[in-house]
Amino acid sequence: MTPTNTGRPSVITEPSLEMTGKDKDIDALRDAAPFIPAGTRVNVTFLGNEDLEMRVKASSAAQELGYTAVPHISARRLTSQAELEEYLTALRDRVGTHHAFAVGGDPSEPMGPYGSSLDMIRTGLLKDYGITDVSIAGYPEGHPDITEAQLWEALEGKHASLKEQGLNGTILTQFGFDVDPVFTWIEEVRRRGIDLPIRIGVPGPAGIKRLLTYAARFGVSTSAGIAKKYGFSITNLLGTAGPDKMINDLDAGLTEAHGDVKLHFYTFGGMKTTAEWIQQFQAKH
Repeated sequence: MTPTNTGRPSVITEPSLEMTGKDKDIDALRDAAPFIPAGTRVNVTFLGNEDLEMRVKASSAAQELGYTAVPHISARRLTSQAELEEYLTALRDRVGTHHAFAVGGDPSEPMGPYGSSLDMIRTGLLKDYGITDVSIAGYPEGHPDITEAQLWEALEGKHASLKEQGLNGTILTQFGFDVDPVFTWIEEVRRRGIDLPIRIGVPGPAGIKRLLTYAARFGVSTSAGIAKKYGFSITNLLGTAGPDKMINDLDAGLTEAHGDVKLHFYTFGGMKTTAEWIQQFQAKH
């Protein structure tokens, strides 16, 4: 790849972070707070082993620490419209955030009325309850259960629905190890007239064995060639790896035509380690 960056800000400017609703992650966020700038977007997951109270508690903790809580809302995990409205009410009244990440979720069959995040967005309920900025999912390397055509149709549909409702949006991608599909995907996003800011998902610094485990779980490609591109060897499972090389390659290849592109860090339980790593990387670059 030929470096073509012409002075645009680094992708690591104002990165966002991710946590679960578990108490240990709330403690980890507090522990990492000295290394995380005020206003940082902190995404809070919507997992099957979490309940509404856990998600609200974690989102409130992020807000109280001076960050921007971006709670996930998993459409396929919602059992009813009433459950969605109960959660949105709590986010409005107890958390005070105007951000949310509308995602389809893992269940193969919807647990309630929403078969996709687009179905949920189209209800208009997010806006009705004070959400003004909606993050939506992007998949540079595809999705194991959804065709490429369906992914593009869904992304275009969500972009159109947000515009119709006057909502701001951000595309947040699954994490990966290879910049080549990321560049191809961003260029296709822009070719289709989708002008939303994009946050490329990257793993925070972690043990190589743990990185490979998460990659396998989420269907992310981890061939030897891609591992080498990312900067680690799959023969050294005891080592650790950070996204240094991927960030540098993104910075080298991004141009103004790619639009607003930043990073989203999947911390895999290492919030403080990730926050310190980001601070050190920014200081060096």
